[in-house]
Amino acid sequence: MIRPLRAALLLLSLSVSPALAQTGALSPIQALLQEHREAIEKSSRRTIQPAIDAIRDSGLDAAPLVLEQWGARNMWQREDDGLFFYAEEVDRDTLRIFDFATAQSIGEFPDDAFDQLKPNSGIQGLIASALVKFQLNDPDPAKRRDALAALARNGNERHLPILRESIEAEPSAGIRQQKERLERLLTISFGASDAERIEAMDHFRGDLAVDVRAALNPILATTTEVVEGDVPAEGQNIARALRPGSESFPEAAAYDLLVARDMAPARLSPDDQRNALAANIADGRVGGVPVGELSDPAARDRAYAGLVEAGLAPPAATGDEVAAAVEAHSFYERYREPSGAVTEAAQEVLRSIEVKLAFNQFLDLTLDALSLASIYFLAAIGLAITFGVMGVINMAHGEFIMMGAYTGYVVQQLIPDYTLSLIVALPCAFAVTFAAGVAMERLVIRWLYARPLETLLATFGISIALQQLAKNIFGTQARPLTSPGWLDGALSFNDVVSISYIRIAIFVLALVFLAFFLFLMKRTRLGLETRAVTQNRNMAASMGINPDRVNMLTFGLGSGIAGIAGVAIGLYAKVTSELGSDYIVQSFMTVVVGGVGNIWGTLLGATMIGFLQKGIEWFNPSNTLAAQTYMIIFIIIFIQFRPRGIIALRGRAAGD
Repeated sequence: MIRPLRAALLLLSLSVSPALAQTGALSPIQALLQEHREAIEKSSRRTIQPAIDAIRDSGLDAAPLVLEQWGARNMWQREDDGLFFYAEEVDRDTLRIFDFATAQSIGEFPDDAFDQLKPNSGIQGLIASALVKFQLNDPDPAKRRDALAALARNGNERHLPILRESIEAEPSAGIRQQKERLERLLTISFGASDAERIEAMDHFRGDLAVDVRAALNPILATTTEVVEGDVPAEGQNIARALRPGSESFPEAAAYDLLVARDMAPARLSPDDQRNALAANIADGRVGGVPVGELSDPAARDRAYAGLVEAGLAPPAATGDEVAAAVEAHSFYERYREPSGAVTEAAQEVLRSIEVKLAFNQFLDLTLDALSLASIYFLAAIGLAITFGVMGVINMAHGEFIMMGAYTGYVVQQLIPDYTLSLIVALPCAFAVTFAAGVAMERLVIRWLYARPLETLLATFGISIALQQLAKNIFGTQARPLTSPGWLDGALSFNDVVSISYIRIAIFVLALVFLAFFLFLMKRTRLGLETRAVTQNRNMAASMGINPDRVNMLTFGLGSGIAGIAGVAIGLYAKVTSELGSDYIVQSFMTVVVGGVGNIWGTLLGATMIGFLQKGIEWFNPSNTLAAQTYMIIFIIIFIQFRPRGIIALRGRAAGD
């Protein structure tokens, strides 16, 4: 009952929709589709290309629409007359039909009267390639860029003439430059002549982009070959001859290649030989050899050969036969690219790229080292002042860094704006850790002056207590200290050299604090008093300077700087109660190597340790722990020769 009702509805729809019912006067695009109807219906990748090419090259306005809808599996064919339309599903049983020529909806019809065309992935790829012609010339620049990105991933020889044709009519200078670059890359792989490909390669000498190496490396891909006798002198683009038995090409690998090419029988293992001999013992003999003689390897080989001759064992090569077979053949690697001129040009371009790449890798390593040095300088600058002025070994310095990071986290919970919260967090972190440092100096440190061992133990105990307090308040999980959006990403100079904006900000912050401390020490009353106490504590006291006050302010200042460093470090490191422990060792090494109590020494010490650590990591990138171990060993040796650091104190303080 339902099916006749649908048929009646279809007839009624046709009667009111002459555009759909009319078959006498086909539109040009419909006529073209009917011309290739058989290939489209068959939908075979081997026979579909002429139909796709005809649609692409037809010059009809509807051609892109046909290809898009066909590739998206939205093209349908009416069963009664074979006309093609595209459709969208209204519901489970109803389609809204559109005409390709007008792109207008014709009406809604039951899907029983239409067959959906479902091209497989291979045909969809061919359709996508044909669409490139229209996408490269689309009025929308975004679509043209998307088409270029697709070509960069999956370009082939069919795209090359289409891309070249689109370059001349490209109105945008930037997109035109991208097209020209992509045209050269495709020419390297699919150019019609060697001269054309070599000319395209020459444009990329010293180019560090990854896509250039991706285009050149396949040209230098090799295949291992074997021939009987000598290596052929002509007819193949030979990369190098292989010597069996060398470290790079063992004899076993050479014989395995012979076996794989059916040029030699499989190797006979001792276990296989032993099992075959044991299974064929008859009347005290095996293959004509007495069992008593099988302790000799040569006798076992003769016995196995007898079994092979009698058809009782499969043919297999003995050790001597393996050596003889390898000796009788020549092994070599040949380029898959047949043209020697092309492979030679590719090697020259890659060598030029490698030279420039090595230089840029050195620049990138230098930026990383400077970035790490700025982090160590920020972490150690407060310790340098307290250690230099007061002679206090503050093992809780790392916990002041941790306190600063947690202060930044708390401020960020109160102020959702990341930029504003960062601006507020810096002075808050300084205030919190300054107060904590003053309290620690007044309550603990001032009673332990001139007692370095007790000071070390006391501050170590305080560091453990502060870590546990942080765990009790914030828990053991890492807390996020999110950087503002303008610090996201990295400053990239090319595909090799880049540095994150957070590292740049920390580097700038380190320079700001360097300038601040130079001003503080050289241009302020506190700096004058601090330098006086550092050089000669008793003489400074006799001149009216209060050493206790200077110690308190200096310790508080150093702790406050550690808090600010904690905010900066927390922007890229995980904020946990152990955050300070990761930097306390490097901070002490920075101060000791640079020279106690000298700001320039701290800067040089941080630079030296940063470059040293990055240099060691470059030689052994998979093991950062080993890099830190080697760095500590180097610093121990360095201190043996310069126990007072790079820049030592002078005057009476140097003898304390």
